[in-house]
Amino acid sequence: MSATTVPGNPAGGSGGARRTGLVLLTGAGAGFLSGLFGVGGGLVIVPALMTVLGMSQRRAAATSLAAIVLTAAVGSVSYGARGEVSLLAAGLLVVGALVGAQAGVLALRRLPEWTLPWIFIGFAVLVVVSMRLRAPVREAALVLDGPRAAALIVVGVVAGILSGFVGVGGGAVIVPGLELLVGVGDLLARGTSLLVMIPTAVTGTWANLRHGVVDLRPGLVVGLGAVLAAPGGAAAAARISPATGTLLFDLFLLGVVVSTLRRERARRRARVRAIGPGLE
Repeated sequence: MSATTVPGNPAGGSGGARRTGLVLLTGAGAGFLSGLFGVGGGLVIVPALMTVLGMSQRRAAATSLAAIVLTAAVGSVSYGARGEVSLLAAGLLVVGALVGAQAGVLALRRLPEWTLPWIFIGFAVLVVVSMRLRAPVREAALVLDGPRAAALIVVGVVAGILSGFVGVGGGAVIVPGLELLVGVGDLLARGTSLLVMIPTAVTGTWANLRHGVVDLRPGLVVGLGAVLAAPGGAAAAARISPATGTLLFDLFLLGVVVSTLRRERARRRARVRAIGPGLE
């Protein structure tokens, strides 16, 4: 198949320049949100790749994970420069996340396509509810004991699974996990979350490449936009209060849920039209 007919190729066709620009802007938006909230940006990247490039949810999720490698690297450096990264917590989370990411990639290949949007929605709603369970704080140091260390490994496993088959970096699990289970400050949780995403996204992307479900070119374009914008998001996070940051995060996730529901409804209608109303 030529480059001009590949849905995931932003450079093909007469509208290639426009699509490339939109993908780059998607990366910039995802990068800013990554720095602001400590997430990988997949909640923005996946729907955008599906809309702009016509990717399936499966391919968009895999391509999003490739872009998150660059997004998380730049974001974690921005937080690390201010001392808002815990290497100890990150190490425990990575142990679980590396295992979970491989399980998630296998699930991505085996689960029916129609289940992925609903997993995506359930994941976002769970995060919103969990973040309401504890008032966010800014200055809270890391204190680890046996139960908390074990909990972090479990959080890493869950984050890795979601990163593998939903295409998010796992930060929307790791950030509330660090705040709720370990009690660290919001900035430390976000910086550590971004650091954990790097090995998780690398291993998940490698597995996706071997199975041929990732488009590297649009992933790199998204990553470039994210690299430019992530430091600005991290700087903004330090300027707003923890409560405001959490509220903005919740509103962002709810907006994504509404968008995903509308897209799934449109997909079902298109399928009904394709097979005929009598066969619904």
